[in-house]
Parts: sequence; C-alpha cells; structure tokens
Amino acid sequence: MTYVLVHGGGSTHRFWDRLVPLLPDRALAVDLPGRCDHPADLATITVDDEVASVVGDITATRVDDPIVLVAHSSGGLVVPGVVNALGPGRIERIVLNAALVPPEGGCGLDGMQPRHAAGLAAAMEAAKADGTAITLPGPPADAEQFRNAYGADPLNDDDLAFAVDPVRCVPDTVNHYFQPVHWSLARGVPVTYVLNERDKPIPPELQEEMIGRLPDPPEVVRLATGHLPAVTHPELLAKAVA
Repeated sequence: MTYVLVHGGGSTHRFWDRLVPLLPDRALAVDLPGRCDHPADLATITVDDEVASVVGDITATRVDDPIVLVAHSSGGLVVPGVVNALGPGRIERIVLNAALVPPEGGCGLDGMQPRHAAGLAAAMEAAKADGTAITLPGPPADAEQFRNAYGADPLNDDDLAFAVDPVRCVPDTVNHYFQPVHWSLARGVPVTYVLNERDKPIPPELQEEMIGRLPDPPEVVRLATGHLPAVTHPELLAKAVA
C-alpha cells in the first residue's frame, strides 16, 4: 500500500521527514498549493484547489495500490474531497491526527477554538473591507515563541529547529478555512483518529467533538503528546498510522 501524507497549515511535505522512514510501506508526502513546486496565490486558495493538487500528485506518481490517506490538523479539510475524486475503493483507510472535521457543510473555522475562529473571521472581514488579503506568516523572527506553542512539554532545541526550519515553516493561506467541507463524501471508509491528549492549538475536547462529527464511528488512538507528534514522537505516530 501507499501512505499519502497531507501536512497541515503553514507547513510542507517536509513536515513528515521523521515519520516517513518509520512507515512499513511506500509513502508519498504531498505539498498543498502555494509551497515548494506547487506555486499558487495564497490569498485565494480553496479546499477544491487543494484537493485537485493532492489528486494530481497521486496520479502523477502513478499510485495504483491501496492508499492510506493520512492528514494532520487543517490537512483534514481536503480528505473528503480526495476520497470522492479518487472514487470508490481507492482509499483503504483514513488516518487523522488532530485533523479538522467540520460539521457537514461547515468549514475549517468550525474546527478551531471559538476565540481563534472569531478572531480570524474578524480579520478576514476587515481585510475585505480594506481591499487587502491576509495570509499566515512564515518562520518567526524569534523561534522561541514556538517553543511552548503546541502543548505538552516545551519543544527541545532539535525539535524547535526542525519545526521552524524554512523548508517546513512557510507562509500559508487562510482562505481555505472559509470553504465548505462535506465529510459525507468519505462515508464508508474506515477512519483512525489519532487524538493528541496534550494538544494546545486543538485541545482534546475539541478533537473529541470532531470525532463525533465523522460519518462513521472511527477507531480512536490516544497519544500523550502535543500538536506535533510527527516531530516530537514519530515512533508513536508511526505505530498508530501503520
């Protein structure tokens, strides 16, 4: 089989560098539009654009064997569309790690903490009124602000350097958080939801809520980690994925 790995917000396919060698089969880590060799206008990227990009990478790489579709954080927004675009039987299993699952027809804002969603919605409205656009910044000027950002223990020096490296930490769109998502398109595909019990950006109670939105009851695997187990605990995540 092939593991197709979809990164989350503000990252690239290099997010998975520590996980890929630990998986038992072939892995294809994809880039969403707007990074690496997938140029795009970050201000206007939609979930449909991202779905088309993932499907295009799978097609170009000639993945013909069963697929395990793995998504982290906001990467979950593309999963139903990819399942639908590839057609029945292509996806053997879905693995979601703290991934966003809006209510049917909802959007990425529904997978955020309410204060974060409200702040982003207000910023987007203000930008529209000003005729401007907002995007997520890339690497921070001071990496220390990321050390405690993800929950669990503070990132050690190696993990922090890995996470903020410009090959992984990149500017990104916020526009896709406002696009409708239909998880009903993935009905019938087995799902494993890997819940990070010490996650700060997406707290465990919010992950539990999103688990309840899935069209079919998933298998739930709980890890005592923060938001980035692919970085901090790749062995644990590899076991859950495989």
